Amino acid sequence: MDCPCCINRINFSSPFDDLLDVNLTYQGKSHLIKASASAATGFDLHKMTLHVIFGLDIDGDDNDTDDSSAELLKLLYKGKRIAAQPDIYPFEGVTAKKKPLKVMVMATNASAIKELSIKRSDPLIRGFDQEKDMNERRIAGEQKNFWGDIMKPHKDYKFGRLRACTDQSFGTRSTESTPHAFRALELLQKLSTDPGIIAMMKERELVVGTLGEMDPIDDRIMQKTEAKGGCLLGYNTNRGLRIDIKLRTDDLSDFRPYPQLVSTLIHELSHNWVGEHTLLFWTNYSQMRAEYLCTHARLRYSSYVVGGKKLSELAGLNEKVLNNVFGLLMNELQRDMAQFGLHPNMIANPLQQRIAELEKETLQVNQSQFEHRLGGGGGCGESKNNRQLALAAAERRARSEQQQSKRKGGK
Repeated sequence: MDCPCCINRINFSSPFDDLLDVNLTYQGKSHLIKASASAATGFDLHKMTLHVIFGLDIDGDDNDTDDSSAELLKLLYKGKRIAAQPDIYPFEGVTAKKKPLKVMVMATNASAIKELSIKRSDPLIRGFDQEKDMNERRIAGEQKNFWGDIMKPHKDYKFGRLRACTDQSFGTRSTESTPHAFRALELLQKLSTDPGIIAMMKERELVVGTLGEMDPIDDRIMQKTEAKGGCLLGYNTNRGLRIDIKLRTDDLSDFRPYPQLVSTLIHELSHNWVGEHTLLFWTNYSQMRAEYLCTHARLRYSSYVVGGKKLSELAGLNEKVLNNVFGLLMNELQRDMAQFGLHPNMIANPLQQRIAELEKETLQVNQSQFEHRLGGGGGCGESKNNRQLALAAAERRARSEQQQSKRKGGK
């Protein structure tokens, strides 16, 4: 996996006296509005645009409106699309200028906007936002047992909400087929309820406001990064306010492999703690990856099966990977850290120590479960299983020490 270049945005709170002149340009006509540099969100701009240009008033107490109506628009500022999100501040840090700021307005379907304006006046017609909420609730209901009944997100350390790209995001490539937004939302649901992710977020007390899908077409940051030879697979806004993951392949025909998406998500979660790609970041990231993998390594010995598959199989992890977590991570880190002039040998000791701690916890958990089963009439099968666990852990430690010795000898 190429190392994702991550963006950390900080929101400044200030009085509403930093108003800017903004020129909304649509079909050659200009519409001047006022917007606060520190308080105007992307969602606010979309609402104002719908009101000023299309006469669709969605302010005040109209609770039937959310960003689904604003998604009919595309607002471009300095070549970058302004997403209709309440946690994005497009003019943040901009000072007042002599000329108004220019925002280009593109309507994916102007007639649909006018039709929306008419339908809003009819209380018997369900709004786009209601339809979207119903679909999200339906998906959540269908997916709640994806990892089994016991795999529930922590009540405090979790993702606040999920956001997939809408169909309008792919309007410039209408001839190409791509998975539906509902499937993308299902994939985000799978990521957010992955038992390895849940355990890791609980261990590190992580909270994320929104887990979203990164727009694979209109994100100008991604294009600039790729032009320099990099590969942007995700970014973290304001240390966990929002994390976006590039779910789809470059040709939009399918989703990226699940294990790769998990690695990207953990990378972005690590930026909740450390912003720059320093040794501290890579130490934190590698230990988080170890916590994820060791959680699945522990669960493979349990009786939890969903749809005839073990949880590790659902996560795309095989026995070879789970039997040599240290070796896998060292190979991954050697490739990723090289982009920053670093080598994983520099963080091998804390990584190996963390893996040893996790394996010890696994043995303790399994021993406790064995004793509980034995007291309830368990047999010798559990004892054999625990001996196998202990032997496998010892073999992994010996293999890790041998690999580290070879690396030191080759330096």
